[in-house]
Amino acid sequence: MPELRKDPVSNTWVVLAPERKRRPLFYKPTSEDALSPEDCPFCEGNEEMTPPEIYALRESPSEANKPGWRLRVVPNKYPALQVEGQLNRAGEGLYDKMNGIGAHEVVIETPSHTKGMEELDDGAAADILITYKRRILDLKKDIRFRYIQVFKNHGSMTIATIPHPHSQIVALPVVPPRIQEQLTQAKNHFNAKERCIFCDIIHHERNYQKRVLEENNDYIVISPYAPRVPFELTIYPKQHNASYEETPDSSLQLLAGLFKDVMGKINKALERPDYSIVLHNAPFTGECAHYFHWHIKVMPIIAGVSAFDLGTAVYINPYLPEEVIEILK
Repeated sequence: MPELRKDPVSNTWVVLAPERKRRPLFYKPTSEDALSPEDCPFCEGNEEMTPPEIYALRESPSEANKPGWRLRVVPNKYPALQVEGQLNRAGEGLYDKMNGIGAHEVVIETPSHTKGMEELDDGAAADILITYKRRILDLKKDIRFRYIQVFKNHGSMTIATIPHPHSQIVALPVVPPRIQEQLTQAKNHFNAKERCIFCDIIHHERNYQKRVLEENNDYIVISPYAPRVPFELTIYPKQHNASYEETPDSSLQLLAGLFKDVMGKINKALERPDYSIVLHNAPFTGECAHYFHWHIKVMPIIAGVSAFDLGTAVYINPYLPEEVIEILK
């Protein structure tokens, strides 16, 4: 069973999941198409190569775990956390640990082996975003879980192991440190000013404009004032909303169109880079609805992380955010 262990100095949890070593590496840095569709576990017709589906969008009347789907959600074959069991929090000397209880799901975004979300039609792209919402709503019913992380790795530089377009959903029994840091800062800002810090950022950037890539009726895309990595972008809903899963489907359809535009600009400017995408959402514990604001981080990978960055958590970025917007536009 996986295990969570807490570092008493940094106050952070680490997931130890030895089973993950068994994952096959299909994504080779020297060959973008190292895995053929015939051998890909995520391609249509190879459904028996994955665990049974949890959720799917299918053309009626196709049978579960058979061809005929538009999108599938399956348990990760090599999960970082497992659903079965109890947390069993325990001490080991001065250390804290618990069983690695959680959920780890894979969203197979399309039957196509090569089409990214930006290449799908608007309806198919919206299906992906709405599926995230559906799965979060289902997983948050489990009282053992405190946070759900939705993320996507694309390309060999992001440690993605399968090139077929997919994203992942991990339910955690703890609130991650990065989210906890955001919650603390947002709460302090709200206590001092009775305003959401994220709403203040949106208001300021809309007035300033030089760090705004684009916007529509519901969303705005910003190059952050202090980006950690080159070409980092943040997508915010304009209306205050702490929880992604409370977003109407109609709004997520608008988000899909915007996201396709953003990824198209990144691919054009940076020649189809590897990238990571993460959803920062409100946890299920505590009252943060007034001061937290969900958002999506898009982070192209054009350079490695240095030892200085890792050692200090002070990131060196050669690109000004205003310059990034000029390049992408």
